[in-house]
Amino acid sequence: MRFLREKFLTAHSVQFYGMAGMKLKQKTLREICAETGISRRTLQGYEKLGLVASAGKNKYGHLLYGETEQQMIRQIRFYQKLGLTRKGILELMGASDRRKKEVLMELVEQLEAECRQQQELIEQARKYIAML
Repeated sequence: MRFLREKFLTAHSVQFYGMAGMKLKQKTLREICAETGISRRTLQGYEKLGLVASAGKNKYGHLLYGETEQQMIRQIRFYQKLGLTRKGILELMGASDRRKKEVLMELVEQLEAECRQQQELIEQARKYIAML
């Protein structure tokens, strides 16, 4: 008799459950800014350039960002940390995987060169300190 008490899944209940699950993964503009450490203005700049767009609004009119948009924001931040400008990021987002790989390899080489220069500067500073 236990099976009679169980609720059967219908197309409507599956669709409703799916929508509820999606809402749980969506975050507001404020939550995204707090998580990523970027300002509201920065995120609005991303939207203005077409790098990312909100997934919609909640019943209070707050912008919502789904998993896809959140991943895009993280990717944009990663590219910025590598030294790309917003315009460069926009170009890279639309590029093929091959082109992305080439650009990223160039950026890594530049970062490695900068790292070597910094290490040399540190060594020079240590030698200077030792002479004092």
